[in-house]
Amino acid sequence: MPARLPSWAWVTGLTTGAIAVVAVLAVQADQGTKPTASTSRPSTPAADPDAKPSADSGDREKPEEEEPGAEAVPADSGTGRRIVYSLDARQVWLVDASDAPRRSFEVWPGTVDPDPGAYTIGTRTEATTGSDGVEVEHIVYFAAKSGVSIAFSNAVDGSSPPPAEGRQTGGIRVAKADGEALWAFGTAGTPVRVVE
Repeated sequence: MPARLPSWAWVTGLTTGAIAVVAVLAVQADQGTKPTASTSRPSTPAADPDAKPSADSGDREKPEEEEPGAEAVPADSGTGRRIVYSLDARQVWLVDASDAPRRSFEVWPGTVDPDPGAYTIGTRTEATTGSDGVEVEHIVYFAAKSGVSIAFSNAVDGSSPPPAEGRQTGGIRVAKADGEALWAFGTAGTPVRVVE
């Protein structure tokens, strides 16, 4: 009579198989069509009064796959698939491998800005409480400065509060839909280029 496998061996085998299937599906999803959504922002009383709205792209010709309203990617921001963040424009671009902007949106920076340069996404955290006490999700860390971690994130409630007075914060807030798109696009190792 053949030996019977213990139940822990079955559980381990099934768990390993499930993880492998999820990994394969994640790779396939990353290579497929990227999510897009409108760049319009809901008006909230807590919005930063200095935030700049996304500019309309007007009559500019663009490839069919490009999101309507995606602005031109800043010059000298590198090449290939990457996230571009402009400090002066308070704007982020999700750029595909052909250098076409797939999505662009405004952001609300914290009190500590990263220096211009090349970075890569390291740690990602699904949800936590920000250093300003706001519940945030889709946290994508890519830099540190003066002991402050710098990351893109969105508030769980969708708000875009101004930076907390008197606190050093490295959270670069985005709208909820943009946070979901950035989370899907910005996997670990994705290049981030910060420009003036």
